[in-house]
Amino acid sequence: MVIAQQKRKENIAEYLLYLWQLEDLLRACKCDPQIVDEQIVAKYDVDEKQRAEIRDWYDNLLQMMRAENVTQSGHLQISKNVLIHLNDLHAQLLAHPDKCEDYVSEYYRTLPIIVQLRSTLPEEQRAGELETCFNALYGIMVMRLQGKTISQATQDAIAQISRFIALLAKYFHEDEQQPLFN
Repeated sequence: MVIAQQKRKENIAEYLLYLWQLEDLLRACKCDPQIVDEQIVAKYDVDEKQRAEIRDWYDNLLQMMRAENVTQSGHLQISKNVLIHLNDLHAQLLAHPDKCEDYVSEYYRTLPIIVQLRSTLPEEQRAGELETCFNALYGIMVMRLQGKTISQATQDAIAQISRFIALLAKYFHEDEQQPLFN
């Protein structure tokens, strides 16, 4: 809860990846509130009032996952909404290359990687450009957690995707402070 709020405020890309991680964590707990309480909530070093707030927050996430039928796979609508917002901003940034030349340049450096990643999937599984980037970032995070070896070429590709997404997150933060486009 606190981590999610902080990430939402500071870095929208990290926030989205954190939401995806939470979804998987709750699935690992079989979307069972008792397991979530024992394995996650109980580990917080907080007073009982804060623990109750944290428990309620996780319970709400579990309820949303059930209601949205994403207990086995997929993403919560709040995650989808973040991605929609990022896609809207992405389109605006690309439509105004005079205002954000750095973003457009970073996008075109990343585009061949996106195309290559998408080409490895069957057409019905291909996601949009930004979702492809986030899927790659999340996949690498999972591979690192599992201790898997990551080739240098993949590391280089992920570094480029990270630069691109970091710049998008920077523009997102700026746009929230004061809209970039009218």
